[in-house]
Amino acid sequence: MEFFTPFRPESSSSLGMALVVSSTAPLILLNEQLVVQAASGSFCRAFSIDCNSAVGSELFAMGNGEWDIPQLRSLLTAIASGSAAVDAYEMDLKRTGDPVRCLILHAHVLDQVPEAPIRLVVAISDVTEIRQAEREKDALIREKHVLLQELNHRVANSLQIIASVLMQRVRKVQSEETRGHLRDAHHRVMSIATLQRQLASTATGEVGLRLYFTDLCASIGASMVADPALLKLTVEADDSVTTADRSVSLGLIVTELVINSLKHAFPDQTAKGKIQVGFHSTADGWTLSVVDDGVGMPADGDRAEPGLGTGIVKALATQLSAVVEVTDARPGTRVEIVHLGS
Repeated sequence: MEFFTPFRPESSSSLGMALVVSSTAPLILLNEQLVVQAASGSFCRAFSIDCNSAVGSELFAMGNGEWDIPQLRSLLTAIASGSAAVDAYEMDLKRTGDPVRCLILHAHVLDQVPEAPIRLVVAISDVTEIRQAEREKDALIREKHVLLQELNHRVANSLQIIASVLMQRVRKVQSEETRGHLRDAHHRVMSIATLQRQLASTATGEVGLRLYFTDLCASIGASMVADPALLKLTVEADDSVTTADRSVSLGLIVTELVINSLKHAFPDQTAKGKIQVGFHSTADGWTLSVVDDGVGMPADGDRAEPGLGTGIVKALATQLSAVVEVTDARPGTRVEIVHLGS
């Protein structure tokens, strides 16, 4: 059934009233005392209001009093006095027996000639379904995050189990070469396990590199540095964060370079020295470095053939669109992975 607001003779020439009554959107026209002058049929249908009885009564008396909201009264009073304007006021409309509806109100004073009575036009949008959809989306995102955290925890635990199995094999095998390979595999697995723990504790899916490299180096040092008082493994990095995929490559590069320094820069286990991992980024790119003060680079004639670790570093650097630069640190060796550009 259509609702129509009857025109009063004295207001039949009002353009504002005519626009409100003919509108297909929920609109109401109020005077300075917030008394309803006209209401669109769509407003009456949307909120189960009898427009015939609504016209001439105060807005807050409509329906069963559900519009009598102190904040709404204060807002419309301020607008009518010219001391406020509102483009989007969100409110909940609670009606006995019905679910709560979320509404957005747009209200302003109509342009008028001098001495003419003030008229407020109020447009109402029902965004209940939109807000419900947003809440459901947020709930799904939270559920996804919880599941992802659980997955990262499980992956990290599984990787630690694999790392433990590898270390058990190290103790059982007789070949020193095989032991070395198993230890290297253990450290590579622990690199990924450390990353998984980082991901499990973050809500953004991004990895803070300073903490990641610090935990990673602590893990490597605990299993490979015989005397921490003699050989120090430190991290100096800025506050850079990166994606999980990129941090996997960076973590593996750090693992390979630190292991290489521990093996070759300090062949004498009683030697005193330090290894520093660094990471710094600018608008032009980033640089990952591993610097030691060990025995330094071998003479060209004594240079060994590149091993598996060197191949891994070069492959990962290529994947990151970066280049590997090796220089003599005098003393020691500096290896930098340099990425230029976005």
